[in-house]
Amino acid sequence: MAQPRAVGLVDDARWGNLAPRGWVCVGLAVVLAVALGLRLWGLKQGLPFAYNTDEETLYLPRAVHMFGHGLNPGYFDNPPGFTYALYALLTVLMGDEATRTFSSDPTSVYLIARCFVAVLGTATVWLVYAAGARLLRREVGLLAAAIMAVAFLPVFYAHLALNDVPTLLPLTLALFGAAGVARKGRLSDYATAGVGVGLACATKYTGGIIVVSVIAAGFLHLRESSDRRLVFGGLAAAGALALLAFVVANPYSVLAFNEFWAGISHQSALSSEAQGKLGAPRTGGFVYYMWTLTWGFGWLPGVAAVGGALTIWRNNKTAALLLVPTAVLFIVFMSLETRYFGRWMLPIFPILCLLAAYFGLEFAARIGEVLGAWHVRLGRALVVGVVALGLCAQGLLYSTHVDTVLSRPFTAEQARRWMVSHVPVGSRVVIEPVVPNAWLEYLPGPERADGKRIRWYKLPVLRQRDITGAGIVQRSGPQLSIEDYERTLSPALIPYYERLGYCWVLTGSTQSGRAFSDPLAVPGAVAYYRALASAGVVVYHVTPYGRGRRPIPFNFDWSFDFYPLAYRAPGPEITIYRLTGGGCRSPISRG
Repeated sequence: MAQPRAVGLVDDARWGNLAPRGWVCVGLAVVLAVALGLRLWGLKQGLPFAYNTDEETLYLPRAVHMFGHGLNPGYFDNPPGFTYALYALLTVLMGDEATRTFSSDPTSVYLIARCFVAVLGTATVWLVYAAGARLLRREVGLLAAAIMAVAFLPVFYAHLALNDVPTLLPLTLALFGAAGVARKGRLSDYATAGVGVGLACATKYTGGIIVVSVIAAGFLHLRESSDRRLVFGGLAAAGALALLAFVVANPYSVLAFNEFWAGISHQSALSSEAQGKLGAPRTGGFVYYMWTLTWGFGWLPGVAAVGGALTIWRNNKTAALLLVPTAVLFIVFMSLETRYFGRWMLPIFPILCLLAAYFGLEFAARIGEVLGAWHVRLGRALVVGVVALGLCAQGLLYSTHVDTVLSRPFTAEQARRWMVSHVPVGSRVVIEPVVPNAWLEYLPGPERADGKRIRWYKLPVLRQRDITGAGIVQRSGPQLSIEDYERTLSPALIPYYERLGYCWVLTGSTQSGRAFSDPLAVPGAVAYYRALASAGVVVYHVTPYGRGRRPIPFNFDWSFDFYPLAYRAPGPEITIYRLTGGGCRSPISRG
């Protein structure tokens, strides 16, 4: 069997020994320490409540539900790979106590899940280095890892028990394997790439995009190798292992295929529905994702990634074929959907980091040569240091800022404390879907005369309304979703509240902001908020913005990830009104 020829990827003498291996190891240790610190800082935000809707309802709760209820997740709109990983982790750490602990002390269980995500995110940073070192140079890998360590979106979503950050670990593993296939063509590299593809897709369907890099690596190996059987055998092995890894991490894709397919179909329909989400931008996916990269990845890293794609295509076709088509195809595919969120770009962040780092070092070499400093060790170090700082500065600033924000109480938590102190026990309230279900249903009770605290009391909440031509009818059922709520609002609700004695109304800017950002779509909601401001008395208001800072217009990213520097605390603006008409005529206390 002929041994495939190693594909030379970097052969530029002017780079020389840019950074000795020892210094690279020290630099990588620093990068990993920074990455882990940024991901752990503010990890307790919001607890014991999960204020992110997906975190509250999807992965961790379903993992806990598996104890005593079987391993079928019953939900395939998102793949269950991360859910099973959490189930396995809880089995090792808690065993059958997980369910009881989650009910009595959700904070501890959420912290375990979030720490797990933070560690996976940090491991991804290391794999970015490894992939860059194998595909290009150690220095490229180190700079790419540094960019990944501080980039805003990977840092922020490492604070939540969601599947976005965990997907990046197997995805980058597949990229690492693909680099090995392109360089050496060993069966172990094909196996690594295949397992990475399968696990990435089983954690988040869009993570499967990395298969493009694996196929490209196989093509490069085929072009260089005289043993075609080895290439086709390697690709077949990678495909088989990808399928096996996917099924192992998502067994009910086979055991309950109809449920699995229905979930995929539903998710696809949601992503491409013509109406889209109320309050979503109408600029188009491509424009939105390009804007996302300016803040979620960074202006300079984004520009450098584009420059890297062009430069590497000219200088290094092998590496270019592994990186550029995957990123381009992913952006095109995601831009064709009608729903778009910044975090949906995360699957190509490892590739973008490598491209940005490649261009950054090429740029540093050119500048160093112009300044006459490139052939002096200290001069090279200074030039590269300045370029690296420029590529990492924005991410480090905004990631540090958001960690500071997350370390403070949520605005909804502050509102909850006020309600505990000022809303009489048993009062009827209307609360918009801006808080978790647990927040809605129970509030800690007041102290009794003997000094003991009544642990819980039920707070009656007006949960759902049906507005029809015949009038307004209260009906039992689950809380309205954030998607439908604004479409049910009308000024006629206010006298309805008053007639039934629902005298306290809590509103949040993540709901009202949707209406005011698209007033023609929901004129009833706009009229409702204006009528509420006239009919009710504001008894409590809390803002997440710093003193003198203007409110941020509603946005499905910035309203929930708190990127702008205007934020001082996490959460929406919360306003609590006290109605005064009908059955609500009584003295008002503003606390």
